[in-house]
Amino acid sequence: MILAQELQGSSPALNIGIFTTFVVITLVVVLRASRNTKTASDYYAAGRAFSGPQNGIAISGDYLSAASFLGIAGAIAIYGYDGFLYSIGFLVAWLVALLLVAELLRNTGKFTMGDVLAFRMRQRPVRAAAATSTLAVSFFYLLAQMAGAGILVSVLLGISSGVGQSIVIAVVGVVMIIYVLVGGMKGTTWVQIIKAALLISGAALMTVWVLAKYGLNLSALLQGAVDKAGKGGESLLSPGAQYGADAMTQLDFLSLAIALVLGTAGLPHVLMRFYTVPTAKEARRSVVWAIGLIGLFYLFTLVLGYGAGAIVGSDVIANAPGEENAAAPLLAQALGGPVLLGFIAAVAFATILAVVAGLTITASASFAHDIYANVIKRGKVDSKQDEVRVARITACVIGAVAIVGGILAKNQNVAFLVALAFAVAASANLPTLLYSLFWKRFNTSGALWSIYGGLTITIVLIVFSPAVSGDSEAMLPNADFDWFPLANPGLVSIPASFFLGWLGTMLSSEHDEQKYAEMEVRSLTGAGAEKAAAH
Repeated sequence: MILAQELQGSSPALNIGIFTTFVVITLVVVLRASRNTKTASDYYAAGRAFSGPQNGIAISGDYLSAASFLGIAGAIAIYGYDGFLYSIGFLVAWLVALLLVAELLRNTGKFTMGDVLAFRMRQRPVRAAAATSTLAVSFFYLLAQMAGAGILVSVLLGISSGVGQSIVIAVVGVVMIIYVLVGGMKGTTWVQIIKAALLISGAALMTVWVLAKYGLNLSALLQGAVDKAGKGGESLLSPGAQYGADAMTQLDFLSLAIALVLGTAGLPHVLMRFYTVPTAKEARRSVVWAIGLIGLFYLFTLVLGYGAGAIVGSDVIANAPGEENAAAPLLAQALGGPVLLGFIAAVAFATILAVVAGLTITASASFAHDIYANVIKRGKVDSKQDEVRVARITACVIGAVAIVGGILAKNQNVAFLVALAFAVAASANLPTLLYSLFWKRFNTSGALWSIYGGLTITIVLIVFSPAVSGDSEAMLPNADFDWFPLANPGLVSIPASFFLGWLGTMLSSEHDEQKYAEMEVRSLTGAGAEKAAAH
C-alpha cells in the first residue's frame, strides 16, 4: 500500500509550480489546435494531418504511461533482471502491432476498431460488441491511471488526507476533460508529443548523469547496484528474483508476458492513433518511430533502475512512500536535488494527464461513432456535428465516472487494473481483429463469441485471482475466493477467445466471400481507404 507522505527533501511549492506551468503550456497548445476542429474526421482523427514521425512520437507518448516510467524503474531497482523483463515484453509487443495490425487497420477502418470489424459483418451487433470491449479496456486503464495520479501527486506534494487525494484526482479529471472537449484528437496528439519529448529527454538526462557517476561504464554501475544491495546482491544480475520462486510464479510471468505482448496490438487508444496519418506508408513510419523511441526509453529505464539501486539503495526505495514507484523520484532527488525532483515529478504527472486524455477520446469516439451513429441512428446521423456533440458529452460522462472510480480506488492496489486492460485487449480485441483481417470464413457470430467470450472469461478469472483476494497485497486482502491461481489470466483467456472465435464461426452458416475479397484488397493496397475516410 502506498503511503501518501511527502518525499523527504522535496519542495511541494516547486512541484506545484512546474505542474501548473506544464498544464498552462499544454492548454495553450490545445486551444490553438482546436481552431481547425470542425468535422468528425478532425475530432476523431485530427484530420489525418499528422506525419509518420509526429504520430510515432505521439504513439510513444500514449504508450509510455506512468507505469512504464515509475513502475519499471522501480522493479529493476528492487528485482534487477526480472524487472527488466517488463520492458522487453512491452517493446516486443510493438513488432506484433507493426507486422500484423498497423497498416491493415489504417487501410480498412475509418475512426475506430468497430469500423474494421463491421466492414464484412452485420453492422449493429458487431459495432456494439467492439464498443463494449473498447469501453471496458479504456475504463480499467483509466481507473488505474487516475488512482495512480492521486497516489503519485499526493506523495510528491505531501498530501496525506483522503480529501486532498480526492481533490488531486478530480483536478486531473477536469484537466483531461478540457483537453478532450476543446482540442479533440489534434489537441490530444500535441499533448502526447510534448509529453513524450519531456519524458524521453528527462530520462536521457538522468541516464547520462547516472552513467557519468560511474565513468560512463555500465559494468561499474551494475557492480555498484550489487554492492549497495549487500548480501544476495548478485541476484539482481540473474533471473528469478521476482518470478523464479516456484513453477506457479513462472507460469504467472508467462501469462503476464503473453498478455503484454499480444495486448498492445489490441489496445484501442493505440489502434486509434493509426487513423491520424494520411497514408498507410505513414502508418508504418509512425510504428517504426514509436519502436525506436520506446526501445530507447526502455534502455534508459535499465540504467535508471540499476542507478536507483546503486545510488539510493533498494532498502531505502522499498521503505519509501510509494515503494517501487518512488525509485525514479528518489534518484532524481539524489542527483539534482529539489529542482530535478520537481521536473521528474512534473513529467510523471504529464504522463498520466496525456494517457488519460488519449483513453478518454478513444472511449468517447467509440461510443459516439459505433453506438450512437451506427447502432442507435443506424448510420443516419443528422449531421457530423451531431456525432461530435455526442462524443463530447460522452467524454464528460467518462471523465466524471473516471474521477469517481479513481477516488474509490485510490487506496486500493490498482496494478491488477492495468493487467486486466491488457488481458481484455489481448483476449477480446486481438483475436477478433486477426480473424477479421486474415480468415476468409470468419463471420458475425465468430466475432461476437470472441469479443463477449474473451471479455467475460478475462473478467471472471481476474475477479477470482490472487490479484483481488486471498493475498496481503490483493485488492480485498481480507477476503478469500481466489480459486484461479494466476494473477493474470492471459495464458487461459487468450487461447479461449481464439477458440470461441473459431467455434462461433463454424456454428454459423453466414459467409460473405465477396466482402472479404474487397476487404483484403483494401487492407493490403489501401485502395478506397482515402475515399471512405473522407465520408
